[in-house]
Formats: sequence, structure tokens, C-alpha cells
Amino acid sequence: MKSPVYFVDFRVENRKSLLDKLDKLLKPFDLPERFRPQSLVGVKLHFGERGNLAYLRPQWIRRLVEILKAIPVKPFLTDTNTLYKGSRSDAVVHMETAIHNGFDYAVVGAPLVIADGLRGNTYERIELDLPVLKEFYVAKEIYRADGLVVVSHFKGHELSGFGGAIKNIGMGGAARKGKLQQHSTIAPKVNKKKCVGCGTCAEYCPVGAPEWVEGAKKKRMRINEKKCIGCGECIAVCPEGAIQVQWNEQAVPFMKKMAEYAAAVLSHKKGRALFITFVANVSPACDCYHFNDYPIVRDLGILASEDPVAIDQAAADLVNREPSLPGAKIEAGPGEDKFRALYPQVDWTVQLAHAEEIGLGTRDYELISL
Repeated sequence: MKSPVYFVDFRVENRKSLLDKLDKLLKPFDLPERFRPQSLVGVKLHFGERGNLAYLRPQWIRRLVEILKAIPVKPFLTDTNTLYKGSRSDAVVHMETAIHNGFDYAVVGAPLVIADGLRGNTYERIELDLPVLKEFYVAKEIYRADGLVVVSHFKGHELSGFGGAIKNIGMGGAARKGKLQQHSTIAPKVNKKKCVGCGTCAEYCPVGAPEWVEGAKKKRMRINEKKCIGCGECIAVCPEGAIQVQWNEQAVPFMKKMAEYAAAVLSHKKGRALFITFVANVSPACDCYHFNDYPIVRDLGILASEDPVAIDQAAADLVNREPSLPGAKIEAGPGEDKFRALYPQVDWTVQLAHAEEIGLGTRDYELISL
């Protein structure tokens, strides 16, 4: 059975607001039936790394918040801390970055909640018998939310070909331990040149994995791989940024893990999740970078669906039907695969096929233009 995916383009009549199209797009979903009054509904999005300008405009989120408040529910904007060191690696700098990028309460009308806590270690452990993983570490406040509206900016990604709804919840709904589980199969390592031997990592590690290196010319630490439980706490607390992820996971298992994490996030949200994807400013790489490149295709429109697999397939198909923009990073005609042109070594269909296999949704969809 085909999943309905609703679509609005970015064309408007004279004197009309483009924001009104969001109201039109959400009408088929009967939001008061989906989210009970006064429930806590998380609006899951990506606030953008500092310096990146490809993330979604806050005005779109404000309109969505207004629509949700009219039900009425209590919406909050949420995301999780990053695995790497950057401008979103703990709740303090993450909220500062979100506000810097325009997602302040005064602008969007909803509070910000970093879903995995101060340093990314606040999670619910979930057990699911899936082909690759059996246990999952889902950000606690996303787990506890009564409902989710997942708002994604569709773009390229070097490990999954593209980032859409599945990545937004699969990677973005995981606490730091879950992110590390998806990206790496081995313990973090200590950069010898950066480590100053302060011992902060040892102080915070719950299992004593960081150890002093005996006989070293300068005082420094190492990670005992046999003791390490992969929580990523040491990465978060190191003041020198000396503890680094070993990004050794290959694209195929990474995508399968990401799809399974999306299933874990949604495992207790049946009928209480909705997906909105903006196929606009389709940048070649993720919004996690502190910069963004020229879009690869023109701005196409906005999609909405109950099915994260269908909406990702529809977004990929819309992009691939387009010619690449003059001056873009790639040159590809209508019908050519833009994401394989960007990342020839990545078969992006793996994430969709695996998501479909584990029952997350279907790649078979009906595109309904409104």
C-alpha cells in the first residue's frame, strides 16, 4: 500500500505569504486527533552549526509553533548534542548557537530543550530485536515527549548520501552513546599533541577507561579499549578537544544502524509523529559543518507525511528529477542521481531499503500536490 506524501511548491499568488502554504500542507493530518490537548510535542529540527547558513529559517518554525498551539498543545524545539566538538557539543553552547541562529523564544514562540541533557548522556535504553543492533540509547526528552513533529532540511551527506527524516531522528534522536555506536566500533583515542594531562576525562568516566601513560615524556592520558563502554563522556568533557572519535564505521552498516535508531526513536510514538521536509537550499553536505556550499538544485517545495521512509524517497526523487544548478558542485542532468554524483562511493538507497525491511515505512508512495 502506497504512503501518501503531500507536497506544496514555493510558488505563491500576488500578496500571499509563503508561510500560509504550511497551514495548507498540514490540513490533511487532523492535528487535534494526532496530538491530544495540552500534550508536550517536540519539534525536532537541526539548529545549524555556527557559520552554516543552510539550516531552515526560524520563521517557518514559528508558523508551525502557532499551528500547534492552536490545537492546543505545548510545543518545544529540540535536538541532541553532537558527538564531535563544535558549537553544539553540550547543552550550553548548543542553546547559545540555536539562539544565535534565530531560534530564540522571542522569534519562534517556543522554548528550547536539549533532549539528551547537559553533556549528551541523558538517555533511555531501549531493547529491540533488529538485524544489526539490539539496544539503543535514545535521548530522554525525545523519548518522553508525547508526540513529535520532525522538521528536516533535505541535503547531501558524505556517509548516507543524503540527510532527511530518517537521519534527523536516527542520528538526531540518539544520545552521544548512540551516536558513537553508529559511527564507530572502537574506543575514542587521545591526541598526544593536544592532551595536557589534566585528568578531566578520568574524573568523569564511569568505568575508569582513561589512564595515565607511564613513561611518557609529558603527562598525558590514553583510553583503555577493554574498559571503554562507548559512552562518549570523555569526548564531551575534554577541555582541550584532545579525545577524538575514531570514525571507522563504513557507509552501509552506518546507514543500517541509523535506520534502526530511527525505528527505536519512533517505537512508542505510533500515530503521534509527523514528518515535514523542506527540499530547499539543498546543500551538498550536512548542516553540521560550520559552512555551506551552493545548492545543487533549485528550491522545490515542502513535503509532509506520516511515513519517514516515503518522505525521504519522495524528496530524493524530486531532487533527482531536476538538473543541477549552473555553478553547483556537481553537473548532472534531469533523472541523474545527484547524490551518487556527490558521493560516488555511497549507495544512499541502503538506508531506505533497510528502513523498509524493519517496518519503519515504505518506499512506495503517492505524491499529492496541494
